[in-house]
Amino acid sequence: MSTATTDFPALREPALSGQTVVIIGGSAGIGLETARRASAESAQVILTARNQARLEQAAREVGALSTATFDANDSASLARFFDSLPVPIDHVLVTAGSPHYGPLLEMDADQMRDAVTDHMVLELEVARYARDKMRAGGTLLFMSGTGGRRIRPGLGILATATAALPPFTAALALELAPVRVNLIAAGFVDTPLSASLLGDGLEARREQLRAMLPIGRVVGPADVAALAVHIMTNTALTGATYDIDGGQQFAG
Repeated sequence: MSTATTDFPALREPALSGQTVVIIGGSAGIGLETARRASAESAQVILTARNQARLEQAAREVGALSTATFDANDSASLARFFDSLPVPIDHVLVTAGSPHYGPLLEMDADQMRDAVTDHMVLELEVARYARDKMRAGGTLLFMSGTGGRRIRPGLGILATATAALPPFTAALALELAPVRVNLIAAGFVDTPLSASLLGDGLEARREQLRAMLPIGRVVGPADVAALAVHIMTNTALTGATYDIDGGQQFAG
């Protein structure tokens, strides 16, 4: 007489157990969703944002280790934040910042400099202040977009700024090794920021994308968060740009 046995799969260890994730711009949208996912993978999460009330609400929701309210584009505030961190950190996601639009010939010299350099300056500052706090194998993770890759009226300097970020990321990855540096390039993501920018046109844009995109749906913050956490946990990834737009750049 034989005895039947049943094999149960071993429980998976949380992917970020014992690690600390810092999210700059973590009170809403992609930043908040990444905080949720990182927390679910047992990471200790540190959130920063400019809006204190929204930041406190997000921190309660994800059980954040700590928070800090400041403008990430203020270099002195950014330096003080990293200097004050009480523990070594493993990963930093930067979602702060927004693209610049407008006809080129309507931009003055200062606006042009800001549009080209804003993201790179912020990312360079984060890299400079974070590197001595980070464990080897951790990652700095930045955000860009796929929409700016097409030259179109009204986008102005956006295409130039977008094109500069992948080689900038790769160069920074060489300098910061063994800390890893990667870039996520997203298309339209259905976030509160998108809603505020589109206003009454939001639902029409959603319908357009559902009909147009090969995936048949709109990309949401959870999609980007899943990619962000994967990049954090896969230690073979550095110096690369990862597109996530549901095929938007190919569909039109």
